Amino acid sequence: MKIPVPEQVDPAEALGRVHFVGIGGASLSGLARIMTARGLTVTGSDAKESTVLTSLRALGIVCRVGHARAHVEEADTVVVSTAIRADNPEVARAGELGLRVWPRSAAVQSVLLGRKAIVVTGTHGKTTTTSMLTTALLACGADPSYAIGSTLNASGLNAAAGTGDIFVAEGDESDAAILAYTPAGAVVTNVDADHLDHFGSVEAYTQVFDAFLDRIQPEGFVVCCVDDPGAARLADLADDTDLEVIRVGRGEGCDLRATSLAFAGETSTFEVRAAGRSVGAVALRVPGAHFVVDALAALAAGLRLGYGFEALSAGLAGFRGSGRRMEFKGRADGIAVYDSYAHHPAEITADLQAARAIALDGRVVVCYQPHMYSRTRVFGAAMGTALGVADEVVVMDVYAAREDPEPGVGGGTVAEAIPLPADRVEFEADWSKVAARVAERAHPGDLVLTMGAGDVTDIGPMVLSLLEQRTSGRL
Repeated sequence: MKIPVPEQVDPAEALGRVHFVGIGGASLSGLARIMTARGLTVTGSDAKESTVLTSLRALGIVCRVGHARAHVEEADTVVVSTAIRADNPEVARAGELGLRVWPRSAAVQSVLLGRKAIVVTGTHGKTTTTSMLTTALLACGADPSYAIGSTLNASGLNAAAGTGDIFVAEGDESDAAILAYTPAGAVVTNVDADHLDHFGSVEAYTQVFDAFLDRIQPEGFVVCCVDDPGAARLADLADDTDLEVIRVGRGEGCDLRATSLAFAGETSTFEVRAAGRSVGAVALRVPGAHFVVDALAALAAGLRLGYGFEALSAGLAGFRGSGRRMEFKGRADGIAVYDSYAHHPAEITADLQAARAIALDGRVVVCYQPHMYSRTRVFGAAMGTALGVADEVVVMDVYAAREDPEPGVGGGTVAEAIPLPADRVEFEADWSKVAARVAERAHPGDLVLTMGAGDVTDIGPMVLSLLEQRTSGRL
């Protein structure tokens, strides 16, 4: 649901009683945690029960399942998730009562006010980069506040209200939310084509990042990962502003450059160079070249904030990943199962490269769920091409999210585009049968990777259960 950002965003402490419609989502649940920690009275509702609601209730937040007009009767401010439909009864009632009704982005800006905000954005990699920067700053003793679109594996939290003056926030560009923020600094991981259902064209999507530069506070900074052409173009544009532009990447001409990359199983190491000299080495416990660039961007931001290389690199070495970003789910029958949020062709390619590094001599068996009909219509063929790097693929039907089905668009169109022999690709439209199809294809020594932004994340544990039954002779 699209709700306009108000001309004036008040600090969180001035919002009174805040009710979140869609409180179980990654962003709103994090905001609820932060506002509760700051002493606000928070309530919320969501369409279904979840472990997120359980954890919020443990903080004293009243969380209801289902949406009803009565839920907003005692609220002063209502914050609405983008996943909520326009006919939601709570939103309608809030309008009748004349309450302050805000989109998620306005609520984020309200908690950023008064802090030194660092916003991490980009088409891909923003969750991991935000998580890495947060972890590195925590290791430096900065105790930042943070709001991330996933959970830090080390803490199990997606947000916290720290005692320091720094606030690290993941900035979602999918609905131009980043244009509500006024950060002191920013990180842009890349600028690729996505969310065309909202923007209509690549040009309109790209312009959001251009406009975001004007939202960064005067004499602030922007870190751009210039291996990506879109981010490189943005860095060139930022050169004409009063911002300090920090270019990071693997190529010549970067202010901070990663060299001597080495990958072994689930680890990555690289040397950091600046002005032609070695600054030091970084060792990560996550695999893949894309994670190296994410870490380099986090390192650059941490250095710009005044923290030392040794402390920051030690924090990065302690990074344990974040939820759904090549997350290890378990092992059974000699088969490792991982989960990935990747749903764009570029993300699929990057995480499959990482899966190859982890699997070593084993095969990679993928269970992929396309996300949204509009994205599948635009990128379905490219999704299929990217999945061709796997050894075996089971494709699920499209996870609709907030969309209605489109004729002729589905998981089958993605499966047909995968350049693998027919016996190594399967389209399974019945959600309840997917886990069994994946388990049947997996052999000892393989790596199973569930991929997609929808409920495919629930398939991994089911596969593990089936594999355990297989080894015990119960299957």
